[in-house]
Amino acid sequence: MPLLLLSGGTGSPKLLRGLLSICSETDLTVVANTGDDIWISGNLVCPDVDTIMYTIAGVTTDHWWGIKNDTFITHEALVSRGHEEALVIGELDRATHIFRSDLLRKGMTLTDATSLLCASYGISSKILPMTNDFVPTVIETDKGEIHIQDFLIKHKQQPDVRHVKCGTGTMSTEVRTALNEHNAVIIGPSNPISSIGPILRVEGMRRALKDRFVVAVSPIVQTEPVSGPARKFMEAAKLPVTSAGVAKFYSDFLNVLIVDNTDLAISRRDLPGEVDVLRMNTIMRNRKQSEELASEILQVLAQHS
Repeated sequence: MPLLLLSGGTGSPKLLRGLLSICSETDLTVVANTGDDIWISGNLVCPDVDTIMYTIAGVTTDHWWGIKNDTFITHEALVSRGHEEALVIGELDRATHIFRSDLLRKGMTLTDATSLLCASYGISSKILPMTNDFVPTVIETDKGEIHIQDFLIKHKQQPDVRHVKCGTGTMSTEVRTALNEHNAVIIGPSNPISSIGPILRVEGMRRALKDRFVVAVSPIVQTEPVSGPARKFMEAAKLPVTSAGVAKFYSDFLNVLIVDNTDLAISRRDLPGEVDVLRMNTIMRNRKQSEELASEILQVLAQHS
């Protein structure tokens, strides 16, 4: 079954791990958030694109960023000379960024550069950046405007958040084609505001999703985000920090919201419009749990088709 997944860089790759255990790589297309992209030490780092790529290639770390068994000699040497890097970048990971940036400087699009990177890893899935435009997410805080990576790493998510500002990118031909080829879309359990939100800001994306069967996995259980700064970001967006808040954010196109088995407080009447709620185990601590969730989602899609 051909599948289209909208993905950020933490929760959604866990689901992707499960999908890869069930489906052929060639059946998977992933539209990745690029709002986290940042130029570091002369090279473009695409954290979510790379996490997805490394996940499919089987080389990502247990932290869901970077490459396992990487070394950090270059980063440490730079820091020792007083050069600051927003992220701790390993040698193998840095090679990805150098390869990408060199192609971009030669006039290639981010989508084409990503395709060549995937080919270098032997990946047959399609990984599509949400846009070829550089549209970094900026967090408006009590300390001023901060790039999302600096907010997460340098400031350790501590500043008070007033607004999450996502750019509006142009939809690429490749993303438009992928949407046209899929009648159903899965939204992974990534941060709705900062990981999925930038994808939804791409011109024409929300409108396109209205014509598709959309299943989203909530990254919130009861009133607690599974990880990351979702609480601060949802509160800044004036949304309740619940699965109902997630449904409200996706309300103009969402068909099914999957919540955790333990999230008993939410019911169909809490959700907007015609959105259905299904309960599954959404906490994917290991590959088996990822596979089980992926299998149940595929059953939902099969019933719809």
